[in-house]
Amino acid sequence: MAGDTPERLIVGRIVGLFGVRGWVKVLSFTDPRDNVVRYRRWQLGQRGAWRGVKVEDGRAHGKGVVAKLEGCDDRDAATLLIGAEIAIEREQLEALAPGEYYWTDLIGLKVLTEQGVELGVVDHLFETGANDVLVVRGERERLIPYVRGQVIKAVDLGRGELRVDWDPDF
Repeated sequence: MAGDTPERLIVGRIVGLFGVRGWVKVLSFTDPRDNVVRYRRWQLGQRGAWRGVKVEDGRAHGKGVVAKLEGCDDRDAATLLIGAEIAIEREQLEALAPGEYYWTDLIGLKVLTEQGVELGVVDHLFETGANDVLVVRGERERLIPYVRGQVIKAVDLGRGELRVDWDPDF
């Protein structure tokens, strides 16, 4: 995403208003979706500028998430935030077990077959009902299922590589 940096990760966007007391509706990119409000410090990005805010309260609401931000106490103040990207600092992420990765860690990795044929670079991922899918862009776009052991053979963040059992012609 546009505001992602090694230190800042986009986790959602403010998409609307909720009530008259400054609450906002949030499109969350976290899983589960209400995890976005567990991060009590957000950075809001609008028109290329970023500023820190504190999350006073938040919860799942229907199919979405709503949040109350410090200093945003009425509908007029909340209206000014619509469209803002929500980011967190990388240090706010929970530590993962060995062999587990955040999607953001995989984006930009060079994808190679077990035989060393370069397929391209991980552009992004998306979720399906069965498994996550890597979108790999090289001489053409490939969709590769993220199935550890079967398709995904090795992830080496230090070398910036991801090894796959995948037919280059597919």
